[in-house]
This record gives sequence, structure tokens and C-alpha cells, in this order.
Amino acid sequence: MNLTNVNFNNLPDNYLTGEEVFGGKRVVVFGLPGAFTPTCSSKQLPSYDEFYNDIIGYDIDEVYCVSVNDGFVMKNWFTSLGVEYVKPLADGNGDFTRRLGMLVNKSNLGFGLRSWRYAAVINNGVVEALLAEDGIEDNCETDPYENSTPLEVIEYLKNA
Repeated sequence: MNLTNVNFNNLPDNYLTGEEVFGGKRVVVFGLPGAFTPTCSSKQLPSYDEFYNDIIGYDIDEVYCVSVNDGFVMKNWFTSLGVEYVKPLADGNGDFTRRLGMLVNKSNLGFGLRSWRYAAVINNGVVEALLAEDGIEDNCETDPYENSTPLEVIEYLKNA
């Protein structure tokens, strides 16, 4: 699957194409259920920002956070958390997340369609590795965060 032909309504004032994000680059992308949600805000995004330089040290060009949120929300969330390094990718319609097979229904929480937690290494638009949380399902009663942590990504990159 080549992801260079997807588009992101990234921030309120711009769009990014998959070619701009992935073309000729090796990047880490991690997906999470939603901006301003507890685990995403207290653990997942802050830990990726903390380990950004470690990840970049393994022949990675950039680290992106994808959420099925609009660009306005993503911009304000990143600003509120003081994120320094990780770049936001707003997947407002869930198109990118759907193509990765990570779009799930979280209506049981009032969220609608959102992303399952995952981390991916994408090399020139092609998924090299996908580290997804176990138990992907619609309306999941739990919120696992073990397989897609930055430490798991670093472990993969060490052995790749």
C-alpha cells in the first residue's frame, strides 16, 4: 500500500499531501483516538515528544502524530501541551486511518469514528512496520497502550 496519494487537512491554513509527508522519507507515524483525551494527552503524545531525538537517531526523518480530528483541534492541542518536536497530521475525515486499517467506531464513548492506537514506520510512502495495539475492535471497552509506545518503536528501529 502506497500512502503518498493521501491528503491531510493538517492545520487551519494548509493542506499536506502524502507525497509531501512521506515521499523520499522514512518517518514514524503514531495514531491515537483523540486530541485532549486522557491517555493521549498525559502519556502518548508527550512521550513521543520526549523520545523524538532518540527516534530520529535511527535514520528517521520525522515523527508525526495522526488523529481523526480537524486541524484547528490538532493545532490547539499541540499548543496546549507545549509539543516541541512531533508534527501534527490532522486526518479529519479518517481517510488515512481507514487506509491503514486502523479506523474504529468509538460510539460507546461518544467519539464516533476514531483511530485505534498504533505506531508505523513508513518508508517512502510504504508501511515498513505497523505496531498496533492488540484487540482492535469497534466499541472496545479497554484502551490499551503497550505495543505502540515510543520505546517499542525504538526497539523495532534498533533491530531493523
